Amino acid sequence: MIVIMGAGGATGGATLRSLAALGAPSRALSRDPARLAATLDERTLARTATLPADAADPASLREAFRGAHQLFLTMANGPQQVRYELNAIEAALDCGVEHIVKVSAPAAEPDSPVAVSRGHHLIEERLRSSGITTTVLRPYAFMQKLLLLAPGIAAAGVVHGALGQARCNYVDVRDIGDAAAEVLTRPESAGGTYPLTGGRAYSYPELTALLGELLGRPVRYVDLSPSELHAQLVGRAGMPPWLADHVVEIQQLAVVREETPDGCFLRLTGRAPRTLEAFLGENLHRFR
Repeated sequence: MIVIMGAGGATGGATLRSLAALGAPSRALSRDPARLAATLDERTLARTATLPADAADPASLREAFRGAHQLFLTMANGPQQVRYELNAIEAALDCGVEHIVKVSAPAAEPDSPVAVSRGHHLIEERLRSSGITTTVLRPYAFMQKLLLLAPGIAAAGVVHGALGQARCNYVDVRDIGDAAAEVLTRPESAGGTYPLTGGRAYSYPELTALLGELLGRPVRYVDLSPSELHAQLVGRAGMPPWLADHVVEIQQLAVVREETPDGCFLRLTGRAPRTLEAFLGENLHRFR
């Protein structure tokens, strides 16, 4: 039995669908399992049991993990992420789970300039010290996050950022789900660390040029300083300060560390990752 922690999120939901496509049963955890079940398509629901659990309540986690052999662990970034993921790990160890697949971050290092990534490092260190078989997925920026740019593009044809000419790796969350399903259903793939990217890295000028071509009208990129971007995210977008900090930090990381595609997804799954062009084409109506 495979338990999915964070089943209501983008990567958790993608993993549920990928597992269902392979015919693998899973157990999806949520504080509101009925609400989660209502979001699942028929095929996924047929292969998925939805159970109540709360990452802040270790007792509920131990109940939900009882009898499970594997745990897929992904949780939303936030101030409580480290505490909640460590709760899940301790409960899984108590219940005899044999393999944990953790969704981490590319720069999960003790001295990372990205605060969230330093938290991922702490969680990875706990997994390593436990002795349990651990697989780490390190996806780069989600293509789906680009949909957050859609309102500004639809209204004014503008994208703001603090990336200059730096290129970013993008990966479709559906590919993250497929990669997770591979390591959860193929024991020979367990125990590795897998960076996940698309097939090409894009700068914001290249991204806006691509969108302009697809939309048939100009889309321009306005480059801001990190402090200007932070002020805009908090003041105009209403983003919590910690999240604005995170967005600015990951953009600045891409500026100082060149991002290039990695062929890990192809090696793991045997197929090429989904392309950014295809993703934008599927969602072009959102940018109009």
